[in-house]
Amino acid sequence: MIEPSRERSAAAQRDVDNHLHPYTQLRDLERNGPLVIVRGEGVQVFDEHGKGYIEGMAGLWCASLGFSERRLAQAAHRQMETLPYYHSFSGKVPGPVTELVQTMMQWAPVPMGRVLFANSGSESNDTAFKLVRYYNNARGRPLKKKIIARNKAYHGVTVAAASMSGLATMHEYFDLPLPDVVRVSCPHYYQFALPGESESQFVERLACELEDTILREGADTIAAFIAEPVQGAGGVIVPPDNYFDSIQPILKKYDILFLVDEVITGFGRLGKAFGTQVFNLKPDMITVAKMLTAAYVPMSALYISDEIYQTIADASAAVGIFGHGYTYSGHPLACAVALETLRIYSTDDVLGHVQQVAPRLQQGLRSFSNHPLVGDVRGLGLIGALELAADPAQRKPFDPKQGVGNYFVARAQEHGLILRTLVGDVIAFSPPLIITEAEIDAMLERTSQALADTLAWVRTWGAP
Repeated sequence: MIEPSRERSAAAQRDVDNHLHPYTQLRDLERNGPLVIVRGEGVQVFDEHGKGYIEGMAGLWCASLGFSERRLAQAAHRQMETLPYYHSFSGKVPGPVTELVQTMMQWAPVPMGRVLFANSGSESNDTAFKLVRYYNNARGRPLKKKIIARNKAYHGVTVAAASMSGLATMHEYFDLPLPDVVRVSCPHYYQFALPGESESQFVERLACELEDTILREGADTIAAFIAEPVQGAGGVIVPPDNYFDSIQPILKKYDILFLVDEVITGFGRLGKAFGTQVFNLKPDMITVAKMLTAAYVPMSALYISDEIYQTIADASAAVGIFGHGYTYSGHPLACAVALETLRIYSTDDVLGHVQQVAPRLQQGLRSFSNHPLVGDVRGLGLIGALELAADPAQRKPFDPKQGVGNYFVARAQEHGLILRTLVGDVIAFSPPLIITEAEIDAMLERTSQALADTLAWVRTWGAP
């Protein structure tokens, strides 16, 4: 055990001694200990000492209805007393699944054939990876297996999902990515546009890159293209206008499936039910998770088109079984909470609320555009980002070793605001969908305080 550098509670010390934290710099955690969160109320969470924080990330993009929605707790309690568990294997199904699949089909942004449940976005994207292979093998196209994914994409942490992700820290030491994952550029105009290149020229270049990649690899080997409508963990990257309009005809031309990862954007984050609707997408599969249950219990789902389903069904008849599923697929507790979550979205007009308050967030973030540390501001609906830069005019980032984004997030936390720093000193905002304009104003004020603290710290180096 490493001796703590500051006094910490017994709970925090037990955690340091026994808990392997995901997505954490582990040696730093040993030195500093965790923030122990013990209670939630609305958009706030409270630590073990009673200090409150606005949760500017809705946990991990997911606690859409905040941290104290009693209707979800009551739905879970009723289900636990009625049928706490059953499975969907071998022609059986727990009762709540039958209602949830019907409700989800009503929510589907484009016509879909079936829904397959899992427990996390990672699992559903992993399932999509598998079904792409199953589908093409069933169609007699065993070479058509490669999946094109984008730099800075995030699709989860299973072996397949992490391989489709485009972040180096997810691959180093893990011997990833797997073969047959082909990478293309990220549609991040601020960071990757060439000098003097307009947004339309940037999009044209990326579309040409995609088609050139398909031709280089061989169209008969490319099975699918996977994309988030707005890239989340890769940096809250909102694609330029016409990006997807330029990409989709190429996929159709070469008979390539389009997998849309709506794990973050599904169920209202962007102001419409799905990013698919925002960007006029035509997916063959859609993955959803996070806000499906408002994060109160784990659950995810994969929508698949009817054409894919019919091919899979025929193949399963030939094999004798569809050999895939999870013990907790369609868990009745998760189904009950998902049903109540979707009911609340409708009865409380949560999407309408997002449309009403989102301009407050987006305008507030853009008010920081001229700050000496801010290189770019972007966002859509209730998701946004500040990209910090050493020289905003030249789009010059800070050296990652300087830890500017981490310092900012730590200062925000001191001011009672939880945010998250992403690769490249990108500060992400993704509050619960129920946040009010007054709470957005408080979040922005604390952001301003953290920026002022960070600027003062950076200026101790003599710049900017």
